[in-house]
Amino acid sequence: MACASVIDNINTHTESNSDEELPEPTEQTIGLPKGGKEWEVELYVKQTQEHWPTYGNHILAQFDDDSIVVYQAYEPMIAQFAVDNQRFGGPYFSYSRMSWIKTNFLWMMYRSGWGAKKNQTRILAVRISRSGFEEILASAYTAKLQKSRNITTDKINVRLQWDPDHGPNYNKLSRRAIQLGLKGEILQKYGSEWIVSITDITKFVRQQRKVLDTEGVGQLMTARERVYPVSNTAVSQRIQLDFQELATVVGFT
Repeated sequence: MACASVIDNINTHTESNSDEELPEPTEQTIGLPKGGKEWEVELYVKQTQEHWPTYGNHILAQFDDDSIVVYQAYEPMIAQFAVDNQRFGGPYFSYSRMSWIKTNFLWMMYRSGWGAKKNQTRILAVRISRSGFEEILASAYTAKLQKSRNITTDKINVRLQWDPDHGPNYNKLSRRAIQLGLKGEILQKYGSEWIVSITDITKFVRQQRKVLDTEGVGQLMTARERVYPVSNTAVSQRIQLDFQELATVVGFT
């Protein structure tokens, strides 16, 4: 199976401070909130060979006409509140701190150590509106852009970083991955207004880490991702995005 929808059996566990109590999945199915859209996976090798650029600044993401998936890693209490309420909040989440999102599943795996790092043991797939994501990009500042416009840090609600992307085994790649730090009004909108669904994909992450460790990358399944086409040319230039051939970025094929 090269590509699959993953749509059952993850959001039924009870809250626990120990994510060791989460059972491993027996099939590649991930539950979505009622009315949620499918989160799809595909063979890693197929995607690297057929769809992903090998170098440059690109936004790899799972998206459709109306929405895009971003990833965050949290401690269990923050993650459970988000899944239960389909928004961010509660006693352990702070809107006064910058919160970082990634569009690339494997970049999230690199940063979280496949969900093994402290306070990053629960991995969330957060589907937000494309209009909201485009607003995030339009508000984003790299350190270089901030300096060129002489803008103070307190005036910036979105920090953009292009960092070396990494493969499943943490090997550094020539392609660069995007991560976006949100705060202020943008974080408030992200955490409540723009969310379509929040899905806990921790079981899938654990399953695929076992596949990677025992079978290697040949059988590894990762989020189905393509190069995201930013709709506004000025925004693409602002964030220093590189371009592929048009045929490879139009549509999610």
